[in-house]
Amino acid sequence: MRKLFQIIFYIQLILISILVIVLTIRGFVYAARSTNHFRPEKWYPPLLGSAASAGIVSYLWEWISFHDPSKAIKIAFCVGPLLTCAVGILHILIGCPISLAIGTIAIISSVIQSLYTCWVKPRFDYATKILTVSTSFPPDKTATFVILSIITCLVYSSFLVTGIGGATAAGTGLDILFIIVILLTYTWTMQVIKNMLDTVQHLVGRVCIGSAVVPVIGTIRGSARAMKSVVGGTDEFLFSCADYYSRLASTLITYGNRWGFVHVGVYNKGFMQASADTWGAFKTAELIPLIDSDLTGAFCFFSGVAVGSICTLVGGTWALAIHKSYATEVSIYAFFIGYFICRVALAWQQACVSAYYVAYAENPQSLQFDATIPVRIQELLQRYNV
Repeated sequence: MRKLFQIIFYIQLILISILVIVLTIRGFVYAARSTNHFRPEKWYPPLLGSAASAGIVSYLWEWISFHDPSKAIKIAFCVGPLLTCAVGILHILIGCPISLAIGTIAIISSVIQSLYTCWVKPRFDYATKILTVSTSFPPDKTATFVILSIITCLVYSSFLVTGIGGATAAGTGLDILFIIVILLTYTWTMQVIKNMLDTVQHLVGRVCIGSAVVPVIGTIRGSARAMKSVVGGTDEFLFSCADYYSRLASTLITYGNRWGFVHVGVYNKGFMQASADTWGAFKTAELIPLIDSDLTGAFCFFSGVAVGSICTLVGGTWALAIHKSYATEVSIYAFFIGYFICRVALAWQQACVSAYYVAYAENPQSLQFDATIPVRIQELLQRYNV
């Protein structure tokens, strides 16, 4: 499986590169015709400008979150929903049917984010502590590695943007399929780059497997937890369905979780075996409730959404001012770029937190650990007992 996924990953990179080059050349040929309405000079600058903004803002945000985690966490959870709401207003101002739908979803999402922020606000202090203690001794050349990762993602994103522009110039049904394929491969590639920060010294095959599996399983487990908390025990049928779905998610998370990347990097294990071993260690150390309540993943997600929203506002407003019909698609692509580049910039901090949890689970009695985790465990036990 490792070799298979590695081969598939490299093949898709080669095929996508060829496709993007062909689409780019064809796009400029189409744009040169007087009968074509595609204007490269009005389509590319807003999107490339938003990509540049993604790189700058992501690096600044990574710097802030490392030097002042408390402030970064508060900004991400409090300002993120406002930026999402601003994106919704922008799409409503654009006015086309797709933009209206996206704008409505964005505003609803901002409300959900705000409610979630209010719910998890008591966890901010612990999130700050765990982020601070786990990144207190960053790996060698971390700043250089982060900068190189951001630059790599910017170059790759800008390269794919040229292909998307070429497909947009023709605008056929097949070109829409090409754009979807490009976005899907872009998502997988950026996940691989993000997860490579844990396992850079080994082959990418195991990382490719995990990068394809973890987002899917994480979504299933998150939806299962949300479903079970909403359904409760009010309806026997719904409760039984939610309980079955929850047990399925619990089984899947054992063999595909992001903490498994730590064992992949340290012990060069296969990804499924690494996931099972780390999850088993969490169960033995009774860390599952602590892992479930940890806000590091949510912080990185909210940060990605915030940076993606900023890029959307930059690219979407620019496109709205110079060519309104391009504003919707430019806004969508800008959000993808901003979100993933920010996640790559913060990946090393999330990796440090994951490694800290895994190391603690393997040897909770080690004198190298302070009281951050034990104190938090006691707080959770007292809360459950009450």
